[in-house]
Amino acid sequence: MRIALVAHDKKKNDMVALATEFAPLLRQHILMATGTTGGRLQETVGLTVERLLSGPLGGDLQIGARLSMGEVDALIFLRDPMTAQPHEPDINALVRACDVHNVPCATNLATARLLLVDLSRR
Repeated sequence: MRIALVAHDKKKNDMVALATEFAPLLRQHILMATGTTGGRLQETVGLTVERLLSGPLGGDLQIGARLSMGEVDALIFLRDPMTAQPHEPDINALVRACDVHNVPCATNLATARLLLVDLSRR
């Protein structure tokens, strides 16, 4: 599967912890991530990740474009609901694209774990 990984600044540590927990599973799939998140996953967890632009610089839009072309099978987007994001319209568009194209989208740790556990059973 092609899995996109995105995390707001205050959720990057959570993404690293999640990726560490599921590293053996994630290594079996094609991973893409926004810039800083992808860098942290490569450096800290040792995953092979295609790094796109940072979210505010268009990385969310890049993932959304790929998703709409059928090139993303699942999205894990650890959002920070307590901090205003300057690129909120891009974030909403990405989550909406998941709904439009029926792509699983986890926006918190609980749903991310459910998604990854389900994926591990396939």
